[in-house]
Amino acid sequence: MQQLEERFSRYVAHRIPTARDVRTDSLARIHGGASRETFRLRLRYADGGQDHERRLILRRDPPSSLIETERSHEFRAYQAFHGSEVPVPEPLWLEQDPQWLERPFFVMEEVTGCDASLKGLSEGPAAAHRERIGRQKWSILGTIARSDPARIGLGRGRGEISPEQCWERELSHWEHVIDADALGPEPVTRAAIRWLRRNPPPPAQRISVVHGDYRSGNFLYDTEGTIRAILDWEMWHLGDPLEDLAWTLNPLWSWPNAALTGRLLPRDEALAIWERASGLRAAPEPLRWWEVFTNVKSLAIWISSAREYSDARSSDPTLALVGWMIHNVQERIALCMLGRSK
Repeated sequence: MQQLEERFSRYVAHRIPTARDVRTDSLARIHGGASRETFRLRLRYADGGQDHERRLILRRDPPSSLIETERSHEFRAYQAFHGSEVPVPEPLWLEQDPQWLERPFFVMEEVTGCDASLKGLSEGPAAAHRERIGRQKWSILGTIARSDPARIGLGRGRGEISPEQCWERELSHWEHVIDADALGPEPVTRAAIRWLRRNPPPPAQRISVVHGDYRSGNFLYDTEGTIRAILDWEMWHLGDPLEDLAWTLNPLWSWPNAALTGRLLPRDEALAIWERASGLRAAPEPLRWWEVFTNVKSLAIWISSAREYSDARSSDPTLALVGWMIHNVQERIALCMLGRSK
């Protein structure tokens, strides 16, 4: 870690030429996440006759990644939403040159005094504010769906797309991931894909920014029950906003209390909040399609997780565990949904 601290200090001196006595300390790895190595650190330097201290987050490309994404793509989302109704950390620097820290990275301000854990929603000080956090969660998601991508600078994301094409592009993308990474036949996943292709949804009500992984665990909240930042934008794209809504409804995020979607609110209440905030309708039939799709997307991620570990591209045993245990849970959820679908 000391070497990384020293190299980051040299980088900051390069980015802020007027800075003097640049020092980095307290650098620590934040584990979790599939597409970046994440560190928190303290930066101290003198500039303009004043001493500065900043708490920062460093997101560096890993040697191999479960979800291959372009770091500038994620950085653009933070730039687009910073200062808006959608709370995000302040983005500072995007660095593509690997000479500084061996691999490309970006830096943003740390939002301090917060928690992102699922456990904290059920236990601890924030648990008393569960309903308030839930109302904010789906209201913010509705705001994202309502945002004009072109106006905020996100008019291009994974190519141009029409309302009629959203479902097919996303399904084909994740089906390709499964084709490439599956270690076995995957009969449940393939059955879900067949159902989705036989029952295409209607065109999207509008083309919106889709976060791609909007769920409990990917936002920061404080002890007063305020959501301070939406995190992990690496999979954002333009598409049908029902995709994000369905992802939040995945029963996987509700465990151990199925009655509380995302461990926060009853399903009907969450849907009503989202509809008010987005100005869109969560009609049962198209939403059901996207919920079945959520199983395919989720299973594709767990399949890729197992492949990473099996091919020794990662030695993290967590990848093997989620590729086995969580994959099994998601298959059971998929079977239940398919059993209820005609």
